[in-house]
Amino acid sequence: MDRGFIAAMPVGGPGTPRSRNPFPDEVARALADEANLQQLAEGYDPHDRGLRDMWETIIVTGRRASEVIQLRLDCIGRYGGLPLLWHDQTKVGNLNAAVRIPDRLLHRLEERRRKTLTHFADHHAGRPPITAERAHLALFPPHILNPDGLRALSYTWFHTGFRNWLADLDLGGHYVAHQARHTLATRLLRHGATLTHIRRYLGHISDRMAEHYVHLTQSDLENVLQHVWVAGPGTAHPGDLLTSDTTPLTREQAQALAIDLSRRSTPAEGGFCTFQPVVDGGACPFNLGCHNCDKFVLSGADLLYWRRKREQWLLAERAPDDATADYLHRHFEPTARAIDGLEKALAGLGLLDDALALDLRKPQDYFHRIWSTAFRATDLANAGKDEQSEYSDACAAEDTEPEQDVA
Repeated sequence: MDRGFIAAMPVGGPGTPRSRNPFPDEVARALADEANLQQLAEGYDPHDRGLRDMWETIIVTGRRASEVIQLRLDCIGRYGGLPLLWHDQTKVGNLNAAVRIPDRLLHRLEERRRKTLTHFADHHAGRPPITAERAHLALFPPHILNPDGLRALSYTWFHTGFRNWLADLDLGGHYVAHQARHTLATRLLRHGATLTHIRRYLGHISDRMAEHYVHLTQSDLENVLQHVWVAGPGTAHPGDLLTSDTTPLTREQAQALAIDLSRRSTPAEGGFCTFQPVVDGGACPFNLGCHNCDKFVLSGADLLYWRRKREQWLLAERAPDDATADYLHRHFEPTARAIDGLEKALAGLGLLDDALALDLRKPQDYFHRIWSTAFRATDLANAGKDEQSEYSDACAAEDTEPEQDVA
């Protein structure tokens, strides 16, 4: 072979241009714009083989393009009232995975399934597929040299139409379909999802793989992470819960109370100060009495700090007389209620184990969700009083109920 031909071969490896960033906001909006999507369907899929349906599925679900192209006919359905998409994650060896999808996408794919069944009937003299045939039909089959509908469209066909569409939109850059996956991962993180949640939804083996899809600078994390805080023991109602019972908060309830206080607080011993003059750099007018101040809040990163404080309260059990013990218990009671409320709030968010594993705050922990998680007393119900009243009612019930013969 001529040496000149070999020398002219394109260079592969790390030097090959590859775009792995999420779509910029303006590009993401353009690629989801209704008018542009109609242009994609009408201009680059004149035979209506499902090019727009493929792309919208990729946008909404974050699936790989090959996973969407290879979908089977009966890949969608409602299970327990929830619309689900079943697909093969061949890259990680999971051949039967399901993800939640919105109703809008479900209706679009149901319409695509109807069209596919119509094309099958046209190739078989009006006969619908039997059960054995239907189980193997592709949702996006080519209509040429594919009478049984078992073969799906190729990635080359999808990529050609998608690439030409991008060229006509003239978005001023090099973009690929796989960036929709990165974009979805970034938005999931911005709305409070952890790397573990993102890994499970996108179908990764490890959190390290998911990290490649999360493109956020350290300066962005303050705006991304949820800041749900609990008021300290110096407030009127420390550590109160949302619900009146003793069950943990649901994630939805906890997220409903999410508030961003990152720019209106400053770190203090065992929590944060939210008194605006101090946050702006002024001196504390309360002589740094944080633990008795109603401007003081606890974060999830402070749980172990306050648990150690609670262990020191055992001295009340060794008080010389009952009056002293009662005084100490009353003194520590607001803090105990705040700790109990914080534990339940973290449990509702699924962060309690992480909080218990976070020993001693470090500068790098400031951007951790545990550090930024707490609850306002004004937004929570009184947990300590509810627990005490329920315990008292239970004790009273035990004292009044007659003994039963277990024999």
